Amino acid sequence: MTDKDDKKRKPHLSKNDEKLQKEVDVLKERLDETEECWKRALADYRNLQRRTTEGIEKTIRFANYELISELIEVYDNMEIMSKHTEDKGLKMITEQFWEKLSHHGLEKIKASGKDFDENIMEAVETKEGPEGKVLDVTQKGYKFKDRLVRPAKVIVGVQSEKRTESEKHTKNKEE
Repeated sequence: MTDKDDKKRKPHLSKNDEKLQKEVDVLKERLDETEECWKRALADYRNLQRRTTEGIEKTIRFANYELISELIEVYDNMEIMSKHTEDKGLKMITEQFWEKLSHHGLEKIKASGKDFDENIMEAVETKEGPEGKVLDVTQKGYKFKDRLVRPAKVIVGVQSEKRTESEKHTKNKEE
């Protein structure tokens, strides 16, 4: 193929055509940039929608948190009173009150006999006993829909120094 054949196949662009082609190229580039910006804006909008929805769901989920946390004191007092009196009506009301609280997501932290967990328990005292085990609960703890309302106040077991020393002494004899 010769240069003459090549020129015949490709018509020579005039200056006006070249100018138009440059404008088309610029417009294509701007279109690509605009499309990219639009895609980013759409992604940002979808992320905002998701975060807003999550925020609303969380607000709804924990809307009663403050009220429930205040009602815990009332429940605790009712429970203490019902244990120290023979009033069957008070016991029934206390049970009904707990049913309503638990129905809305309040749960008691089960601590007695469990391993001490600093995330949901507060050690108020230590006594001789199994190392790291909760020996007694001095005040119940509560969670509201997996959110800690009040840690359980507990007495945690520790080994006594005498017991630890005697165990060391016994181990030394065995060796």
